[in-house]
Amino acid sequence: MPENKTELIELEKPEKEIAGSPEPASESGTEYPASAPAPEAPQSDLTGPSVNAAEIEQLKGERDQLLDRLARLQAEFENARKRAERDRGADRDYATASVVEQFLPVLDNFELALKATGSAEQLRSGVELIIKQMEEVLRQMQVLPIPSEGEPFDPRFHEALGSVERLDLPDQHVAEEIRRGFRLRDRLLRPALVRVVSNPKQTCE
Repeated sequence: MPENKTELIELEKPEKEIAGSPEPASESGTEYPASAPAPEAPQSDLTGPSVNAAEIEQLKGERDQLLDRLARLQAEFENARKRAERDRGADRDYATASVVEQFLPVLDNFELALKATGSAEQLRSGVELIIKQMEEVLRQMQVLPIPSEGEPFDPRFHEALGSVERLDLPDQHVAEEIRRGFRLRDRLLRPALVRVVSNPKQTCE
């Protein structure tokens, strides 16, 4: 009988140890009582909204300044464009007036020629003088006639109206000038209207 009591005591001991063993710790290593509430999340900073509102007001102010500056730049650009147009118009008027002023004496002489009562020969001489006067005005403006008669035909300065068969002039040369051409410095104003030589003797050779 004593041996059986000893065995019962040993069998009951592990059950008591298991019943009284401490609970395992949580994964984080912190023990929380079963009745303890969960930790509360930290509250947000109450000054956040006021800071954001100040930034918004600052951005609005900067936007208004930029819009005002843009409006001023647009107004200045429009004024500059109108001023440039007025200046170009004034320059054109000045250039036109300068040219017209030089031709007014020529016009006066044409009117005097129409009022003249002389002979046809005198009238012709008067018109020739007026033409020379006009040529001088054009020369001062650096407007020069294009050489044509007797010159080799150049399609850059001559416009062929037709051909003329002639044996006394080289082939593909200007035989006759019908309308004079003019150039302003190196710029062609209008080509000379001419007839070109067709020399059958040179063509056959």
